[in-house]
This record gives sequence, structure tokens and C-alpha cells, in this order.
Amino acid sequence: MKIESWQLKQRQSLPLEIKVKMSKTRVREWYEFYNGNVYIAFSGGKDSTVLLDIARKLYPNIPAVFLDTGLEYPEIRKFVKTIDNVIWLKPKMRFDEVITKYGYPIVSKKVANSISRFRLNPEEVWRYNKFINGTNADGTATQFSIPKKWQNLALYASFKISDHCCTVMKKNPVKRYEKETGRLPILGMMASDSTQREIDYLKTGCNSFMSKRPMSNPIGFWLEQDILKYIKIYSIPYSSVYGEICEDGNVFRTTGEHRTGCMFCMFGVHLEKEPNRFQRMKQTHPKLYRYCMDDLGLKVPLEFIGVSYD
Repeated sequence: MKIESWQLKQRQSLPLEIKVKMSKTRVREWYEFYNGNVYIAFSGGKDSTVLLDIARKLYPNIPAVFLDTGLEYPEIRKFVKTIDNVIWLKPKMRFDEVITKYGYPIVSKKVANSISRFRLNPEEVWRYNKFINGTNADGTATQFSIPKKWQNLALYASFKISDHCCTVMKKNPVKRYEKETGRLPILGMMASDSTQREIDYLKTGCNSFMSKRPMSNPIGFWLEQDILKYIKIYSIPYSSVYGEICEDGNVFRTTGEHRTGCMFCMFGVHLEKEPNRFQRMKQTHPKLYRYCMDDLGLKVPLEFIGVSYD
């Protein structure tokens, strides 16, 4: 059900106790509508850890599905192994194979996608106009144009660039699992995570029954502080990669990593304050850092966009 921005803000401002009750209601609606043929998308991160705790307090036997891409923090994988009833999925390609065939995930999914489409044949006039000049054949503006800041990447970078990584390593294994089992997902994404996730949440709210790919997002209206507060109050186990969760007044924070996506991904790294994810990786996971920079060659695209990694 579509909701308005003011409704999302209202939900985000609710006390944690009310949010928990609302999220339980959304999980219950989803579970009962599909007669229990659902699963928790479990990344091992703090958001999906909270979601799993909420769901299993209602339905202890609900399965969790973990994508073992090889890009997770070692601490995340170690933590996932401590959780019961987790199904591990693997992609058909490794990350090094993906970047060799398709290219590096850099800047953002939208920019990487536009660059890869432009590079299919940059000599074609319509393609140049669409992705570089930002105009369609009829002269109207296109939403697929590459921002001027990143056009040098499309025109002069010697390395491949694409957004295929997420599709190959995450979306495809999940699609196969859902097709084989018929199970529908319950996700731990929040509208506050990004502009795109907020847009998506406003279109459907928590439970999207009528979408092409039906999915539930019962904590979509939560905030980062709600996640940390829930973990702290209910003393639920979580991955050690986040360090300790500390309370300073009414504000909760982690002493370790703040977000834990794919370790080798470069999407959004140009927006991070130093020390960025790779500078921290050099200190916390030196072997993986050397693998990223030397074996995978991540230092080349990072240098091209002016992001420090040392």
C-alpha cells in the first residue's frame, strides 16, 4: 500500500516499543498470508539480526537464508554459523570472475550501469547522446545520463565497470532458491538507509503483496538508533565486527564497523570520511586488504576516482 512521506516520518518517530509491535504485526500478516512458506533474508548484519529475532519470537522455525558470496567480513560468517536453521546459498561465480568478465562495481549502481551500457558501443551517436549528453533521440532529457563528474570514467578508464556484481552474486542465487522452494522473502531493509530505499518503501509500505516479486519489509520504518537500542535492550547476540554498542546519553553507537555489506565493494566509498572502509580494512584485516589491492586490483579504480586507500 502506497504511503506518503509524512506517514513514514510519523512511523519513524514512534517509540521503539510501538515499532516492535507494528513489525510483529507485519511479519504475522506475511507469514499467515503465505501459510508459512516464507523465509528471512539473513545477512548476518545487525539489521537482519534484529529482524530474525523479532520473527523467531513469533515463529521459532522460520528459516533464514544466508548468501555466502565470499565478500562478507570473516566475523559475519563466523556469527552466522552460530545461528540455527540457516540455509547457505552460493553464487555460481566468484567476485574475481565477475570483475574480470563484467567490471568493477564503482561509484554507484546507477552510474556503473550507465557506464557499462555506454561502453557497449561508444561510437554510436545515439548512445553517446543518451549517456554523455543526456538526451534521447527526440531531444528530451534521459535519466540514464552519466553525471559529468564521472564521465571520465566512461571515456578514459582502462578498466571495466559494471553493476553486474549484485545481480550475479546475490539476486540470481536468491531467485533460484525462491523458484525451487516457492518461499517469499522477509527483508531487513530500512527506508533511512538510502534515497532509493525510501522511494521503494513509499511505493508499497512494509508488505508488498502485489509486486512482481512480493516481499515483506517489516522494519522498513525503523531507524539506525532503533536497531542499536533493540540489540542493547534485549541483549541479543550480534557479530563482533560491530564492536561494542555504547549508549551516550540517548544516542547509541558502535565501536567497530558501522555498516557491513560486501567487503570488496566500491559503491559509495567516495562519499565516506577517512578512514574509509579500505583504510580501516588495512588495519583490521591486512591479508584481505592486500588481496583487494594487489590480487583484485582495486587500487587502480580507487586511484582513478581519487579515493585514498592507504
